[in-house]
Amino acid sequence: MPQSRQGTHTHVRWSLIALLLLVPVTANADSISIADYHKNVERAVTALDTLQQRDETEDVASYETRLDQTIAAVRESVPEHESVQTSEDVYNVDNAWLHEALKQLKNTPAELRPTKLAQIIERLKAVEERVGPGEASPSDAKANNREKLESILGRPEYATEAQRPNALSRLLAEFIRWLQQFLPEPIQIKPGNSRWVRVVAQLLVVIVAGVVIFYVVRILLRRFKPARRRRAAKKREPRIVLGERLEPEDTAVDLLAEAEALARRGDVRAAIRKAYIALLVELGDRKVITLAQHKTNRDYLNSVRNVPPLHQTMRALTDSFERHWYGFIDANENDWQSFRSGYRTALQTEV
Repeated sequence: MPQSRQGTHTHVRWSLIALLLLVPVTANADSISIADYHKNVERAVTALDTLQQRDETEDVASYETRLDQTIAAVRESVPEHESVQTSEDVYNVDNAWLHEALKQLKNTPAELRPTKLAQIIERLKAVEERVGPGEASPSDAKANNREKLESILGRPEYATEAQRPNALSRLLAEFIRWLQQFLPEPIQIKPGNSRWVRVVAQLLVVIVAGVVIFYVVRILLRRFKPARRRRAAKKREPRIVLGERLEPEDTAVDLLAEAEALARRGDVRAAIRKAYIALLVELGDRKVITLAQHKTNRDYLNSVRNVPPLHQTMRALTDSFERHWYGFIDANENDWQSFRSGYRTALQTEV
């Protein structure tokens, strides 16, 4: 037989098996008995189990079609909401979890479907075992139907709106489970002596947990504790630059402003000296040179030899300063403007 015809035959065979297994026990009824509900669940398990079996000749398209048909049949056999009749009362059973799981199965990648399918079948089998008839007599079975159904509806794997613990409870539970792995294995003891041992074990767990929490809180407090205040900065002492005493609060801007005032009053010689000192203070603040009382203007000039552009500009300013201050050469407005222009050029030089 050609492979394509053989694959089609296999697909039809599996589809018929699944559909025949899922023929509803009762149809168009307001409620079904708990025995019929058990049979529908049992058949749903068998039908889904056929999806775990796949012939080598069945292609992907055929399997996807069979998957869709089986899911549709299971949904019809086990409706999302239905009424189940017991000997004493009628219960509204919520099968929404199964329908949601089947929807997720359809959207699950092919390589992860076997795991998802096995989980659904396992949960259905758990429901089947709890709903199925026991070994008791018919009279005892009727008396236990109500208790069985209430137990089923209260289980977390079957109820869709079961109350779940809050985030804090889950966190504490995870912490206790983590802590238990460091505790010794429980000792098998007689039932009569188990109570005091359980109390001691719980007390030890609480003590250990308290110690761990204490150290965790201690570490967190150390990490987020604000840093100690830095010690107050050492008070700056007055500086002496080229024989002139400068107060700690005196800045290059202040000195240049004083030089401008001297130039406006006509004392250009003193203005050039004050501006030259302002230049040295500015370079000192920029860490280009180091100010010291014993240093001369030539010492400061030599300290910038490693910065040729600045050295060239500062040499012209130093010559002007020496010529007009130490040489007693009269300075005019043009000399001041030239010095001021060189001052600005020096400060704009990249260091």
